[in-house]
Amino acid sequence: MRIAFATDDENETTRAVAAALAGDGHEVIRPDGSPSWPDLGRFVGRAVVDGDADYGVVMCWTGTGTAIAANKVPGVRAALAWDPWIARGARLWNDANVLAMSLKRLAPDVAVEVLRAFLGATEPDPGEAAAIAAIEP
Repeated sequence: MRIAFATDDENETTRAVAAALAGDGHEVIRPDGSPSWPDLGRFVGRAVVDGDADYGVVMCWTGTGTAIAANKVPGVRAALAWDPWIARGARLWNDANVLAMSLKRLAPDVAVEVLRAFLGATEPDPGEAAAIAAIEP
């Protein structure tokens, strides 16, 4: 898969997520330029909506800011997740196409588990189709 990935800081957790993406064989698309979280969220959102990436992953201190910025791009459904169940549910029940995570509050191994749970649920639950359609722009 092609994954747009952006983070406004670098630490053990962000490096673990980047290494997992590469190690799992994904093509990783990273932004050039501005390190501001609003720009990074928009970059990832735009990459997903424009078809340059299959999914996006954004990380900032809380994960909230980059999720909000990504969600400003029409067609993005960014979900903030802090455990694998939440991440998998965001894909299954909300058809989330961007995963947002905190780079300060998640241990590296947990962040990788969350990432893999999100990317591992490739199709939304058909029973949620009407609800998902109701949130389309």
